[in-house]
Amino acid sequence: MKKPLKFLPAWLAFVLIACNGAVAQDAVTDEELKKYAFVMDSIDNMKKDLMETISGMVKNNEAISGARYNELSKIINDEAKLTAAKATAEEIAAIKEIIKARDEGTAKIQETFKTLASEYVGAAVYNKVKKAIAENAEIKSRYEAILAELKTEDSE
Repeated sequence: MKKPLKFLPAWLAFVLIACNGAVAQDAVTDEELKKYAFVMDSIDNMKKDLMETISGMVKNNEAISGARYNELSKIINDEAKLTAAKATAEEIAAIKEIIKARDEGTAKIQETFKTLASEYVGAAVYNKVKKAIAENAEIKSRYEAILAELKTEDSE
């Protein structure tokens, strides 16, 4: 009986060291948070720019008003509803042009996001930080402070 107890302190020390190493690997550094925040801020800026571009295309379009765009864009793929709404060929063409610009912009944002997340931050780090922000209030607070600082720099 005494022999197993002799190894207990060594075994406990091993378990504590192993657990401590696992926790240290999962810790999120400020540098990782900054990179993650940079990616998210960049993507937010791209989304904002795309929304402004699309809004400008709708407002400045001579073939269709904003209200008419909102009405017809919801039914653009339904010929019967377009006919019932008395959509003109010019209105349909204008909507399709705007939708094409939106889709191209969205694809560019998605590609940029994938590139930044995988190459700038790293996929493993990106996933670790995203999970930590969702699960840990202290890390989320640090992230929000870094993001707010980036947004302040954006507005200057």
